[in-house]
Amino acid sequence: MYLIRTHRTFSKLKTILSRHYSQAALVDQNEYTETPEYPPILDMSIPGRKLRERQIIHEKIKKLNTVEEKQMALNMPRYYGWPCVMLHEDKVPYNAMPLVQCYTRTHFIPSEKLPDSYADNTSTAEEITKEVKSFIEDAVCIESEGVDREVLLSTDKSELSQKENAVAKCIVKQINRIICNNLTDKVPHILSSQVDFEPRHEAFWFVGGVDIPTSVRLWRQKYKCYEERMDENVDRPVQYKGTPLLTLRNKLPLKPIIPYSEAKNPDFKVPKFTYAPNNIGYFQEFRHGTNIPGYWPGDYDEFGVLSYHGRGHILDRKDTFGPEDNLEALHCQAMKASFGWLLAQANFQGFTTYNDITYPLVTQTVITNGQLWSFYAYQLNTIVMHNEQMDENPKHNICFGTKPMKLYDNIENGKVNGLNEEVLKMLVQFYLNSPEEREHDLKPFLGKEEQIVADIEDDKKRCWLESRYKHLVSNRPKHFLEPEVYLWEKIYKIKFDTRYHEKKRRPFELDINPYKRRLDEHLPPYIPKVLRPYPRSKKKFETTYYPDV
Repeated sequence: MYLIRTHRTFSKLKTILSRHYSQAALVDQNEYTETPEYPPILDMSIPGRKLRERQIIHEKIKKLNTVEEKQMALNMPRYYGWPCVMLHEDKVPYNAMPLVQCYTRTHFIPSEKLPDSYADNTSTAEEITKEVKSFIEDAVCIESEGVDREVLLSTDKSELSQKENAVAKCIVKQINRIICNNLTDKVPHILSSQVDFEPRHEAFWFVGGVDIPTSVRLWRQKYKCYEERMDENVDRPVQYKGTPLLTLRNKLPLKPIIPYSEAKNPDFKVPKFTYAPNNIGYFQEFRHGTNIPGYWPGDYDEFGVLSYHGRGHILDRKDTFGPEDNLEALHCQAMKASFGWLLAQANFQGFTTYNDITYPLVTQTVITNGQLWSFYAYQLNTIVMHNEQMDENPKHNICFGTKPMKLYDNIENGKVNGLNEEVLKMLVQFYLNSPEEREHDLKPFLGKEEQIVADIEDDKKRCWLESRYKHLVSNRPKHFLEPEVYLWEKIYKIKFDTRYHEKKRRPFELDINPYKRRLDEHLPPYIPKVLRPYPRSKKKFETTYYPDV
């Protein structure tokens, strides 16, 4: 039986024929089940719908094949970048320990020695310490007093702290060279490891459970749908930036310090910090979120082994902070540096701030000025800390840390006095901690054939994604300036509506938030007619390959 219908909107179109089937013919006998199956009951409230929308986006990011596309997907909602809380490695305000522990979800364990997992190489470390002791004494003496160096000073740090970091960098280079040369024929992973000098370390993630900013509260007061959600917490984007003095990395990851199952131990405690970060001294900056562990995707040596960091910023802190807060500042620096480096490595393995890691990652961190040395062992167990998981996620990251210890007492008449072999032995134990192969898949959320953009066979797509990704992580300013509300507009149009005869043209007058412009909301490059496909083509703009999220 046929039914003849006419299109309502376009009457000139031909009539549409559709066939009417009987209801009995449409029923498939295989659809019957012994027990009734009901569709899931969905939460149709506004928070429930918003949660499902976010979960769909998280699942789309998880299914992307390449590392670069996942990183671009994290920045897709913001054309001008995220208002990131900036955590710099060498900027630690007063009483920052609770915020750093909360934002990195780290349980800190103070210790006078290294964890028990280092006990196996104690005897070997003692023998190597005796072999390299005299060479390190000469290197420390020469780099500390035997070289008259000129330091290119910058304006954002004091001259004293920059000179201390410069001396520490030279000492660290010599000590790393001496120990590596001695261990090359003893442990195989040293020869295959790669050394980086002052690499670029950056990490980006979201932290939930934070009190809403005043601007968000004022915006919510305009809409009735937010009456019951006025105090609902928001996600805060966090960006870490650091530059170590020296790093070692290998093709294999370090073995875990504690079993991965112990990450859910209820004895591990992390303070909850819900206040605005500017109350402590951390401020916001609009930028794209970047995850860079010191190398580009596809590098062979992609797991960190050891990193050295300077402590010159301690000299710039006020005397009123006291020695206890200075010690906490070193712990904060180690937690930020360790978490940031491991998080960037995890992103290059296919994990993101929305898709948690399936195995632990470990790194070793040393903070020194050449004479004082602090040792830290950090295990990354989780990277998911956004609003839905901040209170529900039972896993914590673990950091073992020591107090600053003197490598030597002083230098007199060209000789080092009182070299502490225990400190040198702990450093050698970090080098002896060898990476091991894992029995599980290290990249479960990446594609099988395409894991990085270089694996894509389509030339246009590969070149476009490579160029766009490099431009994104460079954080260069946009071609047009960011939208701005001028001071006279705040006074005469926002706070006091005295210019009501003027036509409403500005975004805030049209209830538009320009900062919510998506990354792909722009005009693609124009294709001149002479360069279009022959003979005729109506395609005026080049194809873009943004991830579908």
